[in-house]
This record gives sequence, C-alpha cells and structure tokens, in this order.
Amino acid sequence: MSHMEKKAIVFDISGTLLKRCRAVKNMKTGEMSDEVSSLDIIDQIKDTILVVLQTDIEKTLLSASPNEKLYDFIKDNDIKMDISYSSSDFDKNELIPRLKNSNVLLSEFFETTRYLMKKNSFIQLCSGSAFIFNTKTNEVEYIITAAGELFPKISTVMETLKKRGIETFIASGDRFESLLELAEIMNIPKENVFETANTKKKAEIIKNLKQEYKVMMVGNGPNDILAFKKSDLAVLTLEQGEEISQKVHDAADVEINNIFEVLAIDF
Repeated sequence: MSHMEKKAIVFDISGTLLKRCRAVKNMKTGEMSDEVSSLDIIDQIKDTILVVLQTDIEKTLLSASPNEKLYDFIKDNDIKMDISYSSSDFDKNELIPRLKNSNVLLSEFFETTRYLMKKNSFIQLCSGSAFIFNTKTNEVEYIITAAGELFPKISTVMETLKKRGIETFIASGDRFESLLELAEIMNIPKENVFETANTKKKAEIIKNLKQEYKVMMVGNGPNDILAFKKSDLAVLTLEQGEEISQKVHDAADVEINNIFEVLAIDF
C-alpha cells in the first residue's frame, strides 16, 4: 500500500462494540435507573462533568469499606481520574480539592453495582465506576456503574479488517484497563488503544492518525461528534438500540444497524 492508501478505523467502545448496561443513581432523589444516559444528563445540566475512576471495581473499590468517603478513597489509594465528557471546560487537577467537602460514601457505588448485577445476567466485562460532578455547586449529582458484553460477530469483524490490511484503533471514554481487556479479546494491539479519551481528545486522535491513514470513525453518541467531523468517514452505529439525538445523526456520513455492516462500507 502507498502512503495515501493506508486505512484505519477508530472504534468507540460503549454502545459501539460493547452492548452497554449501566446503573445510574440520582443523588438528590435517590432514584436508580438503568435507562438514563450519562451523556444526556451532562448535555441537559449545565456545568457538569462525567468523571471516570481509573480503578478496578472488584479489586479496589468493592474491597474497601462502604463507609469510606469517596474523597478519602481517591486520596488514600492515589486513584487516577479522567473527565470523559463535559458540558464545559474544566481542569481535572481541580477535582480532588473540590471533592474534599463531599460526603459521598463508597456505599453508593456498592449500591449501583448490586443494582447493575441484579438487572443484567449477561455481563462480560465491567467498564467501571464514574460519577457526574457539578462544577458550580461542587456536588456529586449522580453515581454510575457500567458494564456490558461484546456485540455478536465482533471477532469476525476484526479478523476481516486485519486480513484487508486495515489498522484498528480504540478511542473511548471508558476506563483504560477495561479498554485494554477488550482489545486483548478482539486481538487489537495494546499500542492501538488510546487512554481514556474525552470528546476533544478523540478528535485530536483522528487528526493525528490522518497524517498516516485514511480514517473512519465508528461511534454512537454525542461524545463522538468532534471525531466524526475530523474523520474521512463518520459511521454511526445504532446497535445499542437507544434513542440518539439529532445532532449525532447530522454529524454522521453513514448509519449502520450492527457493527458487522462496517465490512460492507466502501472505504
């Protein structure tokens, strides 16, 4: 292949390659839901950010005391956090001092995890824990636990793309270790997995890859819009079966009903 003929496909994970399930707890009302989208919440509530905890739920979080404060847990265990999605710019280095006065306990994460496991029997991989933080009030507004299983035929899709000489990459807002686990299952090299990427980072990844490849971006949500716009071809997958906002539809060049249809796209 010549320089200009090299091709790459960048995949989002949750809702794109992974059939996503989640438990979302509203801290103000105590209401628990498995249908609410964390990205939609942030689009609707000004000055909020989605914070991903870069820690394994079972090994670290669930082995801690449920009565421990979230702030103390993060500080004592040196837990890395990343802003996966936001309604406005916010420096993540400000997060820990802002969390200091929060009384949120780890028991909230225990509760969302139990709810998730009770509602879903198919879970293949636990993406991790997150929370939605209001940067104006300094309050944790929602607690989130997410998990899922790979959509059918993913391995076939990846094998076929490899045979065609198309390089595959992962750019997602999910916990980095879970992305590496999924990449191993799908035989995607770990060097092709980018660390937890927010909306702007995804667009930057596409921009950089375009220096070497013709790039297709495959995603399913508002956090993929900037990457869609930077890519040579933007593909929106509807396999998750959730309602998608018009702005996401508008940003896509092609829409598919399942990930297997990627193989039929003239690219």
